Order: sequence, then C-alpha cells, then structure tokens
Amino acid sequence: MDAIKVFEDKKVRSHYDKDNEIWYFSVIDIVEILTGSSVPKRYWSDLKNKLIKEGSETYEKIVRLKMLAEDGKNRLTDVADAETLLRIIQSIPSPKAEPFKLWLAKVGYERIQEIQDPVQSIDRARENWKQHGRSEKWIQQRMMGQETRNKLTDYWKEAGIEEKNEFAILTNIIHQEWTGLSVKEHKEAKGLKTQNLRDHMSEAELIFTALAELSTRQIAENDEAKGLIENAVASKKGGTVAKNARVELEQQTGKNVVTHENFLPPSERKKTFPKKK
Repeated sequence: MDAIKVFEDKKVRSHYDKDNEIWYFSVIDIVEILTGSSVPKRYWSDLKNKLIKEGSETYEKIVRLKMLAEDGKNRLTDVADAETLLRIIQSIPSPKAEPFKLWLAKVGYERIQEIQDPVQSIDRARENWKQHGRSEKWIQQRMMGQETRNKLTDYWKEAGIEEKNEFAILTNIIHQEWTGLSVKEHKEAKGLKTQNLRDHMSEAELIFTALAELSTRQIAENDEAKGLIENAVASKKGGTVAKNARVELEQQTGKNVVTHENFLPPSERKKTFPKKK
C-alpha cells in the first residue's frame, strides 16, 4: 500500500474505507505518473473506452469519491482498490508500469505453484513470518489455528453458507463472544488497518481463537446446524466455551489474554485498549 501511495516520489491520493477495510487510490494520479501525459483525464477516458470494448469488468469496479483537487476543493474523481488498480496498470504500455507487471506475473506464477502443490504455500507463509521476526512457537500455533479455521469454513460451506458477508458475520459472532470485542474493534485496538488480525495476535490469542472455532465446529456438527441462523447459534455457543476458559485463566494469572499488543513497528503501535465487555 505504501508503494502505491507514494510512487515515483509523487503522492497518489488515497482514501481508506474503515467500514469495508479497503484502500482506494486515485486512478488519474496513477495514470499521470505512468504515462507522463499532460492531460491524464483524457488518457484515462480513452483507456476506459478501450476496456469496455474489450469486455473487461474493470470499469464496473471503479468508484467515485471526493478527493482534494489542485484547486484546493474536494471534487469527485475515479478511484480503485488495489486489485482493480493493478488490472488498470496492466493495460498501460509504459516502462514505469513494468515493475508492477513483473510483480503480478511473479505472484500469478507462485499462485499456480501453490494450487499444484499446497505445501509451497505453507512454506512461503512460514518464511514470511520468520522474516517478520515471529518465533517458531508462534508460527506453529498460527498454522495450527489456520487448519482449525479451514475445517470450520469447510463445514460452513457444506451447511449452506455461501456469501462472503455470512462468513464475516459468523466469524464476528465467535470473536465478539470470546473476546468481548468485535473483529473491527480488536483491529482498531491493535492499531491495524489492512493487516490480518491473526498475524498480530499473541500466542494466547491464537490459542483461544482456535479453541473458539474448534468448539463452534464440533457444536455445529453435533447440532447438525444448517444455514446462517442455526450456525450463528452454534458460533455463539463455541465462542462462549473459549470465553469461559479465558475468564478462568485471567482470574488465575491476573493477566489479560486479549491485548493491544501487535507486531507493528514501535512508531505505529497504539497504546490504548477498549475495556472488554
């Protein structure tokens, strides 16, 4: 995100949608930087027409937001999220776009490898966490937690949960129940934006998250839960199992399991933390 926001030493106007946790970037700014066009709006207009004629769905994903213009006023302009922006960059014949295109090709190739051999995906994740200073113990717990999560989402799919927002709703029910915080509140407490919450959990938070999701799956399987409503009930029950264990541990140790701690650079860390419910 930082590489896009400041590209070629020029600032790209951006906006962070907190509700949906999405970064949006000014398309005009990117076009101007990549093409050097004196009239980037015209270049972008021509490119939009070309994409439409090609049958690309890229243009349909463009959003209009107000951003600060050169005249100092907030004016509506075309913006795109990172995925859509990279697709636009692919359509621009510019030497400056080559680094992005090469990166996309590399990511695409690695994704194909991971589909053919899932072990490669695990190895890359492990190496990435090592590079960010995670301990072997933390990495093992993170990977075990992900396996527990995958088994739960597999059950949800079989139980008729299909929409992305339904997965988010059930996940939030579990998280809210065992932590006393919504996923969004927990991320804000840790000073996170687009970062993955689980990548910034402590070992204890990972363990209790796994306990909550394991309990949810086993309860749902036992109750033969189907659809959103029945799985929401199972999710609350599963979260409660982990909540009771958390409360018991905190009473025994006098330490909070859920904290504001994260793995961000010290300058970005948030010091406050909302009171658990």
